[in-house]
Amino acid sequence: MARKLDARSVVPTPSRHPSVVFLCQRVPWPPDRGDRITTWHFLQHLLARGAEVRLGCFTEEDRDTEAVAFLQQRCAEVVAPRLSRRWRKLASLRGLLTGEPLTLPFFRHGTLRAAVERWTSRQPVDLVYVYSSSMAQYATAAPAGARVMQFAELDSDKWRQFADRSGPLGRWIYGREAERLLAFEDRVARTFSRPLVVSDVERDLFRARIPGVDPAVLPNGVDTAHFVSAGDAERRPHTAIFTGVMDYEPNVDGVCWFVDRCWPSLRARFPDAELLVVGSKPVPAVQALAAVPGVTVTGRVATTPPWFDRAAVAIAPLRLARGVQNKVLEAMSMGLPVVASPQAAQGLGQVPAGTLTVADGEAATIAGVGALFAAPDQARSIGRAAAAWVRTEWRWERMYERLDAILAQLDVPFDRRD
Repeated sequence: MARKLDARSVVPTPSRHPSVVFLCQRVPWPPDRGDRITTWHFLQHLLARGAEVRLGCFTEEDRDTEAVAFLQQRCAEVVAPRLSRRWRKLASLRGLLTGEPLTLPFFRHGTLRAAVERWTSRQPVDLVYVYSSSMAQYATAAPAGARVMQFAELDSDKWRQFADRSGPLGRWIYGREAERLLAFEDRVARTFSRPLVVSDVERDLFRARIPGVDPAVLPNGVDTAHFVSAGDAERRPHTAIFTGVMDYEPNVDGVCWFVDRCWPSLRARFPDAELLVVGSKPVPAVQALAAVPGVTVTGRVATTPPWFDRAAVAIAPLRLARGVQNKVLEAMSMGLPVVASPQAAQGLGQVPAGTLTVADGEAATIAGVGALFAAPDQARSIGRAAAAWVRTEWRWERMYERLDAILAQLDVPFDRRD
C-alpha cells in the first residue's frame, strides 16, 4: 500500500534550522498503516519547515531497511535498531518483577537510549517530539526547549478494553497493564510541555483519567491527492471493502465479527455480494475468511485506491477502537459511503447528515450495508457528499496548521509563516 511521495515536499528552507528529536515506535515510512501514516506526515512537515531532525524508531522486517535509507536522505540522523516482537515479549516480562507496565521494557533498547542521550546531552535541542507513550521513556529527562507528547490515544485504555473482553487471566494481565501504564502516562502528561490527543472524545477521556491536564487536539488527516477516485466505471454495486493492517487486533476482531454475524444475511439477500478484505499481514483467522463464499483476502497490495474503486460500500465494524480511523477517512475521500460502528466513527466528531452511516450492532450493520447495496444511486450520492466533506475538513494541510499553532505557543523557533 506504499506510495512514492514527492521528495520536494521535505526540502528544508534555507534559513532557520530548529533541532528536533523525533521518536516513534515504527519506521515512519512507507505510510501504509495508521501510525506510520500519522508519523510520516508530521515528520515530513517538520522537515518542510526546515527542521534538522534526528529520528529514533524501530525496524521490524527486512523491507524496513529501504525505509531507513529513504529517511536517512532527509533526516540529520536515523537510529533504528531491529525490534523482534517475539524476544521483546519475553523481555517485557521483567516488568512483572520491577512493577512497571510491560509495555516499557518491550520498547526499551540500549542503542536507542544511547542515541537520545547523545543527541540531547551536547546541547539542549529545540524540540523533542514523541509519538506513542511507550517512546516517552527515552525523553522523560531529555533537556529540550519543548517536549511534545503525541498520545493520539491513551494506550492504557486500549488495555482496559482488552481486559473487559477477556477471561480471568486476560482480565488480570490486561487490567494490570492498564493500571500501570496509566500511571506512567499521567507522569508523562504532567512533565512534558504539551500532550496531544487525536480527537475531542480522547480529550474528554484524557481529562477524566488525568485530571488537571488539558491536552491539545491534533487529528490525523487524509492524503486527498492520493485517495481520489478514478470514477465509477469499476464499481460493483454489491461489493463492500474493509481495509487495514490485518494483524492488528481491532481489525481482526472487527472483520471476523462482520463475516460471522453479518455476511450470511447479506449474501442471502444479495447472492452476488462480495467483500474485499484488503491489507497486509493477515493472520490465520483472517486468511480463513477467504474460504467464505464471496470473501476475498488480498494480503499486501501495492496501493489501495484501485481496490476502493471496485467497491460500492466501505465498512468499519470495529469494536475495539476509538480515535480517528484512517480507513474511514480514506474511503470517504475516495467517494465511498461508509458503514461504521460507533467506536470507529466517534473520532470524527459532528459529521454532516447524509455522509456517514453509524451502525451499532449486528442488525444495524446488516441494515446499513443492505440499504446501500439495494440503492446504488443513493450510495454514490452519499459517497460524493462524504468526499466533499472529508476533502475540505480532513486534508493534512489543516492538521499542519494546527501543529504550527501548537509549536508557536511553545516558542519552538521556526521562521514565522505569513
